[in-house]
Amino acid sequence: MTPFHRYLAEEIAVDYADGLIPRREALRRLALLGLALPAASALLAACGAGEESAAGSVARSPVPAPAGPPPSATEAITFPGPEKGVTLQGAWAAAPDPRGAVLVIHENRGLTDHIRSVAGRLAASGYSALALDLLSREGGTGSFGDPARVTAALSGISEARFSADMKAALDELERRAPGERLGAVGFCFGGGMVWLLLSSGEPRLSAAVPFYGPLPENADFSGSRAAVLAIYAEQDKRVNATRDRAKASLEKAGLEYEIITFPGVNHAFFNDTGQRYDADAAAQAYQRVLGWFGHHLA
Repeated sequence: MTPFHRYLAEEIAVDYADGLIPRREALRRLALLGLALPAASALLAACGAGEESAAGSVARSPVPAPAGPPPSATEAITFPGPEKGVTLQGAWAAAPDPRGAVLVIHENRGLTDHIRSVAGRLAASGYSALALDLLSREGGTGSFGDPARVTAALSGISEARFSADMKAALDELERRAPGERLGAVGFCFGGGMVWLLLSSGEPRLSAAVPFYGPLPENADFSGSRAAVLAIYAEQDKRVNATRDRAKASLEKAGLEYEIITFPGVNHAFFNDTGQRYDADAAAQAYQRVLGWFGHHLA
């Protein structure tokens, strides 16, 4: 099991432990990831929840408005991939008077309306944005229907392919926003992808913001020149376990960085379509992102 495969499996188990999905659904999702029933059951048990606490999904209260301005319109685009014959998909949002260009990397549910909205909000804030679909080669996120199958498909992709596709998306950003400095932001699984991009020897990023992203094993940022704003959630113990390692890797590479841990919130607190959304923390985080990009991209 690769590190990102393991992360995706653990994310399902944590959702079960927190009562966001019932046991039957957790086992179904883990089976799609290739875990046999004994291994899946052991993983759920290790997360410390009994069937009673995960008997059903938690009811959601009315959701406050998303962080940031109303989003600009996004446009579905295709562009060349890293190899001949490969075409990638994404959502493009152009800022009227750009101060930089940002690659947006999605969560383990793929390129959703929420991630398109993030790209649109960045464009409305002055940063042209491209949200990449990391399942482009499989026909795109929309071809799956079942979000659990999206997660399973992501779990079978190599880190090398992820890196190559993200670099091709940076090529497209350079084409669409010539002369602009480049940044990247990603959430959950996408935060891990931002860390991966930083450790892939990609020198073009001037700024990067991984939101509660798992750090790849043996992360080495020596080929990067990006200023990194790493955002964590206090209650997200699983991802926070890699925070000290991330700090050490950033310091070893000599990169400018800031690490922020938002108190009282959990993993995925920025996602206004999810059950862990925290409007106040999300609004603060969005302003910190704009400040970071304003300093390092504009």
